[in-house]
Amino acid sequence: MAMKFLGKMEIGMNQIMPASAPHVMQRIVQLSLLYGMSPVSPIGFVHLGSYTAKLGDISGGYRYVKLARSLVDKVGSRESAGEVICIASPIRSYIEPLQATLEYHNEGYAAAMASGDIFQAALNMLVRDSVFFLAGVNLQTVQEKIAETLTFMNERKMLIFMIQNKCLHHTLFKLIGTDEKAQDFSAEEVNILARNNSVMRTNYFQKAYMSFMFRLYDDSKHYTEKYLDCVDNTWANLILQHAFQVFYTGVISFWVARKSRDEDGQQWHNRGMRSKLALKKWAESSQWTFENKWFLLEAEESYCNKDFEVAKLFYEKAISSAKDHKFVHEEALACELAGYFHLEFGDAEEAMEYFLLAHEKYHEWGALGKCD
Repeated sequence: MAMKFLGKMEIGMNQIMPASAPHVMQRIVQLSLLYGMSPVSPIGFVHLGSYTAKLGDISGGYRYVKLARSLVDKVGSRESAGEVICIASPIRSYIEPLQATLEYHNEGYAAAMASGDIFQAALNMLVRDSVFFLAGVNLQTVQEKIAETLTFMNERKMLIFMIQNKCLHHTLFKLIGTDEKAQDFSAEEVNILARNNSVMRTNYFQKAYMSFMFRLYDDSKHYTEKYLDCVDNTWANLILQHAFQVFYTGVISFWVARKSRDEDGQQWHNRGMRSKLALKKWAESSQWTFENKWFLLEAEESYCNKDFEVAKLFYEKAISSAKDHKFVHEEALACELAGYFHLEFGDAEEAMEYFLLAHEKYHEWGALGKCD
């Protein structure tokens, strides 16, 4: 009974009391080692793996989540399978090629529905939609997935998950450039947005991301600062979105640093450097998923430091790596930023070549609103 109670506590603690969540996970693991494995044991080990990975030991975390996944079958209960798959899959994405992990959350959804766990079914759908977006899946396909998820959540009044998915949905509509209007937030959802740190983080990041994608400098800076105010108080687990948030925080930070050139500029430069070092470390775990992002941050930092020949080299490496690893949206971004780099130094012809390639790749991704 105690183990079952601890298992139910763990996922909620990760969202609302992330500093306390490791104590729950630790207790589940201790009881499992002391008294033997139970159907709840995989939950303890999968959260241990995720927490270990968030602390920086990706390979160690990966071993724990694989252990948890195998325990689901060995202890003879499928009740925890949806949660285990949901928490394990992001860690696997830090090791395995991202595109190879796309179906994991569909498996988690199916397992959760089979056991009657609607919460974990919805969480798997929510994370799946984000992973499809981050992997560069065609935006029309992602939009269809999100619409399906929102219907599922709306029927079950799962407001916090709905808000997080609506934030991404609004981003998609702007990128696609459709005349159709995304669902507005209800009055109750607006109230939650104002007080729930987890959804605030999602909302501010999406606003910062969209401002950056449409080159709105003041808004990019403003919403990134708002996002950073939330970042230390959400989720004890490592999720894939963290890496992409670090990446885009990095490119925005170097952009702001180049425009500031004062004490404030140095602070933004330091933020960009921290992002670059994080991506470099993650690239050691998965060259496939993170190398191009690390290279692009190297290019942006070199641009900031006026090391222009090195910047040119890293822009080319970022473009090549994104192409080789099938991240069409990030190939487009690297081409776009290379175009701005060459334009600033008066090489309009070279800049135009990069902008045309960026336009082609954004179009291929389905970001017609960005192309206009």
